[in-house]
Amino acid sequence: MSRSVPALAVAALLSNAFCYGLSWWPFRQLQTLGLHPLWATVLVDALVLAGILLMQPRVLGRIVRNRALWPLLLAAGCTNVGFNWAVTIGDVVRVVLLFYLMPLWAALLAWPLLGEKLTPRSLAFMLLALAGVVLVLKTPQTPWPWPQDVADALALGGGFSFALTNVLLRRLRDSDALSITATMLLGGTLLCALTAWLGMQLALVPALPDLGLDWAIVALGLALMIGLGNVSLQYGAARLPARTTAVVMLCEVVFASVSAIALGAGVLTERVAIGGALICTAALLSALSSGAKPEHANLPAPKETP
Repeated sequence: MSRSVPALAVAALLSNAFCYGLSWWPFRQLQTLGLHPLWATVLVDALVLAGILLMQPRVLGRIVRNRALWPLLLAAGCTNVGFNWAVTIGDVVRVVLLFYLMPLWAALLAWPLLGEKLTPRSLAFMLLALAGVVLVLKTPQTPWPWPQDVADALALGGGFSFALTNVLLRRLRDSDALSITATMLLGGTLLCALTAWLGMQLALVPALPDLGLDWAIVALGLALMIGLGNVSLQYGAARLPARTTAVVMLCEVVFASVSAIALGAGVLTERVAIGGALICTAALLSALSSGAKPEHANLPAPKETP
């Protein structure tokens, strides 16, 4: 492998992290234009999925016949519901940090689903991540470290689904990448559509607005961003060690946090900064020790999800 290949692969992974780290902004713009993030996700994922099906129409049949992919469809769909909705209505910095509790959720899920027992090292990472989440969730106004709003709850739920997606992907590591990608996109489309419809019945989510040039252009740009991020990730992850991929992908947290603070969509308090540092340290140490290949919140390796 030439020296330029690792450099290009790292650049590709950074491009992926940049695309997904800034994806909160177009979601918020679409919300302002009257398109709820759930409907936006339905349209974006459906557009990317349609592109795949145009090239490989038999993929849909493989998903229907392979029941092992169905849990992944549900997990990926819930990840999209949680993360994309949370970054639109909540403090982006808090949402991203709560979403990336991978060492905690993944270690807990890997035991019953993969037979990977907890080790002293994994327990230490879990405790470190838990200390971080306590600092992030505990505010002067609340006596307990508990989600302070719907965005916090959505971020935690989306992060749990993100971890479950990763564990399921490890079980499906012998499946073809295109079927996995299409499954995750289909999950985002179906679960977000179902949640949006239920939200409409409860007057929590507005109906899909009439087609407008303004939001249609933003939605198309977001679909292109998601597509670019996925292609970049596929290129980079295929050419670098798994643990290198895991570490570089943590840059998404940095891109999301810095952009949110700069654009006024997030606040970095001292407590959140310390808690975020503990969460990211736990994720970094977990990635370096296990070498596990993480997958993205929104598209397979993607979250993302984020």
